[in-house]
Amino acid sequence: MSGGSGVKVKPFVVACIPAFNEERSIARVVLEARRYVDRVIVCDDGSTDMTGEIAEALGALVIKHERNIGKGAAMRSLFKKARELDADVVVTLDADGQHDPKDIPKLVNALIKEGVNIVVGSRFINSVDEIPSYRAFGNKMLNLFTDKKVTDTQSGFRVYDKKSLEMLNPAEMGMGVDSELLIKARDLGLKIIEVPISVNYKVERPSKLNPLYHGLDVVLSIVKYLSTRRPLIFYGIPGLSALIIALFFWLWTFKIFTVTRGINTNIALIALGATLVGLMLMTTAIILWVLISVLRERL
Repeated sequence: MSGGSGVKVKPFVVACIPAFNEERSIARVVLEARRYVDRVIVCDDGSTDMTGEIAEALGALVIKHERNIGKGAAMRSLFKKARELDADVVVTLDADGQHDPKDIPKLVNALIKEGVNIVVGSRFINSVDEIPSYRAFGNKMLNLFTDKKVTDTQSGFRVYDKKSLEMLNPAEMGMGVDSELLIKARDLGLKIIEVPISVNYKVERPSKLNPLYHGLDVVLSIVKYLSTRRPLIFYGIPGLSALIIALFFWLWTFKIFTVTRGINTNIALIALGATLVGLMLMTTAIILWVLISVLRERL
C-alpha cells in the first residue's frame, strides 16, 4: 500500500470472526487478534450464550444475528461491515481457538509481498501429522470438487485484499461458504496462494457439527453452485449420456422384437427410464442456461 507521494502507508487490517456459542474461547481469540489488526469484527450468529457480550466487552465490533442462520450468512455480514469500514485487508478466522492469531502477520505479509488477492492458511503444508485422519481424508475429497491446486480448501483462516473483498459476496448460508469463495475467486481471476499455519485440535469444547453432516453440507453447496455456474455441462452431459444409453436399449428392444415378435419388459423399462431421465436433465440444462443468461445480461 502506498500513498500519492509514494510513501508506503500501513494497510487498515480488519479481523472478521464468525461465532456461534463460543463463550469459552472468544475472549482469547479477540484479545490475541487485536494485537495484530486494527479492528476486530465478530458476527454473533444467534448464540444462546455470552459470546457476543464477551466480544463486545473486549473491544470487538459485534454484529448480532437474532437466530443462527449459518457460517455463510455470518461471513456475508462480516464482509459487508468490513467494506463499510473501508478495510484494506480482511483476515478471517474461526472463533473456536483452533486458529492461532499469531499467524496473522505471516498471512498479511504474504499477501502484500507476493502481490496476490487471497492468502489461504493451510493446515496441510507442514502439520499434517497433527490433523485427525478423518479431517485430512475429508478435505482431500472436497478438494476434488473445489480446487485441486489448493491443499486446504476448507480452511477458514484466510486473508483477502481490498479488490477481492469488493468482488466477493458470499451467497451460501452454511459451511460451504469457504468453498464457494474459492470457486468464485478462481472464476474472477483472483490470485490465490497458500502459506502454512499451525492448528490446535485439542480445543476443549463440544462439537456443534457432526463431521459427516459438515462434509455433506459442503458437498451439496459446491454441487448447487456448480450446477448454476455451468448448467449445460452439469446437467447436459449426464442428460446426453442417459439418452445415448436409452438409444442403445431401444435398439436392443427393437432387435428382440424383430426376432421374437415379443418385448423384453426389463430392457424396455430401462430404455424408457433412461429416456425420461435424459429428457429431464436436458430440459433442466436448457432452462437454467436461458434463465442465467438473461439474469447476467440484466446485471
